[in-house]
Amino acid sequence: MDDMKTAVYLAKFIAEKSGKAYFVGGYVRDRLMKRENKDIDIEVHGVSADVLEEILDSLGKRMEVGESFGIYKIKGCGLDIALPRKERLCGKGHRDFDVIVDPFIGTKNAALRRDFTINAIMENILTGEIVDHFGGANDIENKTIRHVSGKTFPEDPLRVLRAAQFAARFEFKIADETLLICRSIDLSTLSKERIEAELMKALLKAEKPSLFFEALRKMNQLSICFPEVERLIGVPQNSRYHMEGDVWNHTMMVLDEAAKYRSRSEYPYGFMMTALVHDFGKIICTEEKNGVYHAYEHETKGLPIVREFLRRITGEKKLIRYVLNMTQLHMKPNVLANVGASVKSTNKMFDSAASPLDLIYIAQADDKGRIALEKSADTEAFLFERLEIFNEIMARPYITGNDLISAGLVPDDNFKDILSYAHKLRLAGIEKTSALKQVLSYAKNLF
Repeated sequence: MDDMKTAVYLAKFIAEKSGKAYFVGGYVRDRLMKRENKDIDIEVHGVSADVLEEILDSLGKRMEVGESFGIYKIKGCGLDIALPRKERLCGKGHRDFDVIVDPFIGTKNAALRRDFTINAIMENILTGEIVDHFGGANDIENKTIRHVSGKTFPEDPLRVLRAAQFAARFEFKIADETLLICRSIDLSTLSKERIEAELMKALLKAEKPSLFFEALRKMNQLSICFPEVERLIGVPQNSRYHMEGDVWNHTMMVLDEAAKYRSRSEYPYGFMMTALVHDFGKIICTEEKNGVYHAYEHETKGLPIVREFLRRITGEKKLIRYVLNMTQLHMKPNVLANVGASVKSTNKMFDSAASPLDLIYIAQADDKGRIALEKSADTEAFLFERLEIFNEIMARPYITGNDLISAGLVPDDNFKDILSYAHKLRLAGIEKTSALKQVLSYAKNLF
């Protein structure tokens, strides 16, 4: 049985017990916006926890989420089923709430705990009736993010980031009164896991991720979570190549260009993170000479700033390695393409990249995310032609450590150096038999 049929069966059983079951939250919002959402949340009103548990047991194996939260699942089913609850702040953190489950508080009081009006809409599963106590449907129509309650909204600092994330994903404006509240909320208690979760949604789901950061800038809320991004504001650039203005403007443009390549990239999250941090080095490298701004070696000198940012945001080592690698290399593809560099040079570049494909895309986004006096050359065709050559060469037979041992070499202190030389010959496209002769000669000279 699919999730929707299970939801209807559940609602019918609850109705037989004089209760009502509603679709709630993002599922209803996205249905009204005609957007796909497979995460179905259900809220059950008018029956006790014991009665609901008995109904759920008749449908399958019941599982409870957390303790005393009134949230249930059925094994093998994607539904999240909850009883109405009230939350009372009891600390400073995102999770510091006392939860009071009350199936009889009514739909308005239940919806009052929601963050935004667009997330506070309910839909009766059996009748399709929309229950909208706070004007969420009207805010969807007007493309507005608006808080439900001025009293409870500030209790959860994560809502500041959620407001920015929704504004970016849906391309909605944030209501002035909501912006005003967001400016007053302290984000310092948020964990990096919660910050990263909202950042990831903005980077991976928004067509214009720049709107996430623009919203936080309007709220004056960049400094706690994203201080390095805030430092890009006002950093000047060479107007000949960057008529769009400062590094902030350029980075926002690159983010939106990168989103166009995102679905084609091999590591979308790392790719979008690279687009965000690729010019952090300009914060410390930018200087003026004879009235012209330069940021020489910003792609390497900025790596410590990028590393600090990433370690504060995430614990994912693969992501950190990828982003540092791609940031360091992001200038190379267009530089090599513009001078018509040799196959050997492009092979070496691709070989050093965490993802050669993504490196081309980040270079394209970097180039398109600016306004220049002169139109830059189209480097994409050149780079993909060279990538095809690189992939073909790397698919050929090549010298391995076992090949060298079979040829009589003994693994010792020089072995790593010999393998490195063999790899250089591979990148140069030297056929394996010929390369082996050269490697053995090289090894002989070493000894």
